[in-house]
Amino acid sequence: MSSLNDAQDTALVMRQAEPGGLLNGAVGSVSLEPAGAPQPRIEQAPSAPPTFAALDLGTNNCRLLIARPAYAGGDFCGFKIVDSFSRIVRLGERVSQTGRLAESAIRRTLDALEICRAKMRARHVTHARLIATEACRMAVNGAEFIDRARETLGLELEIIDRQTEAHLAAAGCAALADPVAESVILFDIGGGSSEIIWLGPQTSPGGLGAGRERIRFWVSLKLGVVTLAEKYGGVDISEATFEAMVAHVGAELDEFISKAALEPRCERFHLLGTSGTVTTIGGIFLNLARYDRRRVDGLWMSDREIDVTVSRLRSMPYAERVANGCIGTERADLVLAGCAILEAIRRAFPTKRVRIADRGLREGILLQMMDAENARAAR
Repeated sequence: MSSLNDAQDTALVMRQAEPGGLLNGAVGSVSLEPAGAPQPRIEQAPSAPPTFAALDLGTNNCRLLIARPAYAGGDFCGFKIVDSFSRIVRLGERVSQTGRLAESAIRRTLDALEICRAKMRARHVTHARLIATEACRMAVNGAEFIDRARETLGLELEIIDRQTEAHLAAAGCAALADPVAESVILFDIGGGSSEIIWLGPQTSPGGLGAGRERIRFWVSLKLGVVTLAEKYGGVDISEATFEAMVAHVGAELDEFISKAALEPRCERFHLLGTSGTVTTIGGIFLNLARYDRRRVDGLWMSDREIDVTVSRLRSMPYAERVANGCIGTERADLVLAGCAILEAIRRAFPTKRVRIADRGLREGILLQMMDAENARAAR
């Protein structure tokens, strides 16, 4: 979860070694410079760098990140965020029951995409990749929606498969995994699907963003906070209902658990979570009046701290969740379903610590595009 205005003038010092697919296209002519001082020891390339955009359209959220490459000593080392946008659109509302994207959800999403298009034009984006995930994969009219976005807004969205989604999540946030841990479980709790990834040892030196090389195996569960809340409810959740949700998720994890039983674990084994669920837990734990990405991204929490914070969330009446600055109206009926998914993962894989990531698919897309562009420039 991020605030609706989550742009920060921040360099993310991460790198992804294997570039993926790329969609190119100039989409505007107005250039707006970011505010604020540059990060220490990070400078822009001597010539004006290209500007990149990554859009992640999920079951629940529409999120855009615009960035420019950052360099240290002339070498590409990551990127500087210049603009971003996040809006809850609930594109996948009831799609698990009807099999179709609702017209009201499509209109909400197109409104958000129109704002994203305006931001990309204002920032003079030169390279963009716009992805859609589970809602469009599930819906029989998912491809029709993609066509409509192209025809009405001129935006080329692509529906990615689950393997691509898992790899992009790893590319975007595996830099936060303990580099000396023999194994780490990375998880991304989405609106309509949840990706669970087993990361093995880091093999390349200094691989801050080298997530793909660490992937041993993964699973994409066809459930997320929206689908689980629609099945079990989200406003008032009893102990029995919460346990039923945990059991439902646990059953879906069985095959992954069997594979993981053969993998080594060390004292530094931990969970690494990227999703609105875990960032909400981080914000609640820090008692933030308003969500602050800078304080949550990279936060370590102990097993006990997670227990206490989840218990606190579960004890909040719905009205209190609505009023909380880290939750709000649009997520108050989804957060407990997310807690149930997290609890199922934690019961299957007990650890002493969890790291919170407010980064993921968009960051993975940006790193892959920038790596691809740097490789082309070097030829």
